[in-house]
Amino acid sequence: MKITNKRKLSDFKDAHPDAEKQVNAWQAEVQRAEWKTPNELTQQFGSASIMKAGNVVFNICGNKYRLWVNIAYNLGVIFVKAIDTHKEYDKWNIK
Repeated sequence: MKITNKRKLSDFKDAHPDAEKQVNAWQAEVQRAEWKTPNELTQQFGSASIMKAGNVVFNICGNKYRLWVNIAYNLGVIFVKAIDTHKEYDKWNIK
């Protein structure tokens, strides 16, 4: 999968160095993935929350942080929408 809007990941890692290893690991694993369906994604990331319209939320650092992406499975592209604390996640308007 190709990850777009990586700047959000870089900025987050700068602000939250405790999450750097896990964000890097997520990024490496996702870039090797070739998901065609949400079911294939959840086989690899069982704790990922599949939302409507291609939106997916991943837990980072044992659910301390949340990563929101939008996936175009047919194109193999992941767009990073947001990454922040669990508290901030509650304010996101994910449809």
